[in-house]
Amino acid sequence: MTESNIRSVGVIGAGQMGNGIAHVCALAGYTVYLNDVTPDRIKAGLATINGNMARQVAKNVITEEDRKNALARIRPAETLEELSDCDLVIETAVEKEEVKRKIFAELCATLKPDAIIGTNTSSISITRLAASTDRPERFIGIHFMNPVPVMELVEVIRGIATSDATFETAKAFVGTLGKTIAVSEDFPAFIVNRILLPMINEAIYTLYEGVGNVEAIDTAMRLGAHHPMGPLELADFIGLDTCLSVMQVLHEGLADSKYRPCPLLVKYVEAGWLGRKTQRGFYDYRGEKPVPTR
Repeated sequence: MTESNIRSVGVIGAGQMGNGIAHVCALAGYTVYLNDVTPDRIKAGLATINGNMARQVAKNVITEEDRKNALARIRPAETLEELSDCDLVIETAVEKEEVKRKIFAELCATLKPDAIIGTNTSSISITRLAASTDRPERFIGIHFMNPVPVMELVEVIRGIATSDATFETAKAFVGTLGKTIAVSEDFPAFIVNRILLPMINEAIYTLYEGVGNVEAIDTAMRLGAHHPMGPLELADFIGLDTCLSVMQVLHEGLADSKYRPCPLLVKYVEAGWLGRKTQRGFYDYRGEKPVPTR
């Protein structure tokens, strides 16, 4: 299968990453089947896509006609059987290996034999995930950055069994979305998160040890290193549960104490303060403007 005969793309998960991937695929001309565990989640994903495309129209990034045509290409798929004819299926479920394996087992039972499976995992071994499917040679990591419609980079990661044809098809597909590719080896957290998450974890240690408060740390990195967002603000945006799971993958996968998740990060996750999505993390988002929680 070459890039020219990928016509339809299945996206499993209609949350932040999934709806972003569906958004860029539909704008690039692909028929997209958007799946999630409940119809309400699919509906919410479609509403987000609609809003984000409307914003692109307002900024003259796309035309109103582009938006209408792209939205018409996205079909809700309430079951994985509805993805059976897709040429490529991209999984964007929660960053838990057992959840992903369960999805792949169900998906492989209905998916046509020559279809490619891509995973948007940000840290889990592609080789290990591929081995749990019936097509390790047609399995590949296609890791988009958040928010997908805005961020230009996609990491492409081969597992040990991924075929050259699958790799070339995945690269060509990502190219049609107007994204730039970084090819990463299949090591824990790949490139971006291997560098970014330990930096965020270090910022949390800096807070934990009382070197600076939330505001001082974020201001220091925004103005002192020209980061568009401070590391603690960014952690809230990513989700503290996601930050913790990536650090755990790094710590377990590389067995190096420098990747030990900060106890304060663990405490926030235990409290259910996961950042923006729960209205509280290193900042409290319940008022008119975010207020530091430490």
